[in-house]
Amino acid sequence: MLRYLARRLGQALLVVAGVVVLTFAVMRLVPGDPAVAFAGPKATPEQLAEARARFGLDDPLPAQLFTYVRDLMTGDWGVSLRTRQPVRDDLYLAFPASLELVGTALLIAVVLGIPLGVLAARYKTKFPDFGVRFGSMLAVSVPVFWLALALQTIFASNLGWFPIAGEYDSALDTTSPLTLWTNITVVDALITGNWPIFTSTLEHLVLPALVVAAYPTGVIAQMTRAALIEESGQDHARLERALGFGETSILTRFALRPALGPVLSLIALVFAYAIVNGFLVEAVFNWPGLGRYAAESIRSLDTPAIAGVTLLVALVYVLANLVVDILQGFVDPRARTR
Repeated sequence: MLRYLARRLGQALLVVAGVVVLTFAVMRLVPGDPAVAFAGPKATPEQLAEARARFGLDDPLPAQLFTYVRDLMTGDWGVSLRTRQPVRDDLYLAFPASLELVGTALLIAVVLGIPLGVLAARYKTKFPDFGVRFGSMLAVSVPVFWLALALQTIFASNLGWFPIAGEYDSALDTTSPLTLWTNITVVDALITGNWPIFTSTLEHLVLPALVVAAYPTGVIAQMTRAALIEESGQDHARLERALGFGETSILTRFALRPALGPVLSLIALVFAYAIVNGFLVEAVFNWPGLGRYAAESIRSLDTPAIAGVTLLVALVYVLANLVVDILQGFVDPRARTR
């Protein structure tokens, strides 16, 4: 197990090193001069020279890369050309809202996707199976922005069941101010017992979380079905049938645990996909997360902020995969030999 963990950790570090080099290259290849973006189009030559010296733009590329890596390791992710604030501080404010949205969506996807996959595998080639497969295909195929607009129009604008946009009712900032601990609104409201903001946040979460959860739910259901069908054809399943166990018992008691290995790997993949996919959802629902920050940074060619968002998403993806690899090693000992 220790060798397995060391191997996976080494692979994760290699991926992170590659992403760091890639973000550095993108920052240098994006059109425009960061010094001009920081100092302004009417800056004097002296101001431009000062900006170039501040960002080390006149140094050779190897020296710039060394400085970039050194700063990252010390927690300096650069200064945003748009907000003039450290990128790390901007991400600290924006990322928790995205994590709140994506975490809720993935919870919905796992709670729905795995039981639906079990149902489809139990009734393979029968009506429940066809229904789950059709619904999964629909959830995976529908464009996320169209689904967001459709749910917003039906359930917010027409029926009025849910708020149309935002993270919570902004009027509550005056009547029930929130004390921040984690910057994840629903968690902070629960910790501090701020029930007005807690319930308002849950109401605002429903529609965007369902939209983000659509694709992961469909993929997880399909993967669970396929893994269970494969596992139910193994020798141990035939032995269990011979011993008198029913199909439902075989699937849930004996086949589900080894089948969860590929499902866990898939969850790590869709987690990173959901963060990026959530950018469009955040734009539609005016959710104050990474999506809005990234969109504003791209519009203003804020290369340090763009690189910061890219690096953060990559780190989250690598960390999610590492956690899943560790869980796989405990759930399925066969994974340790791969």
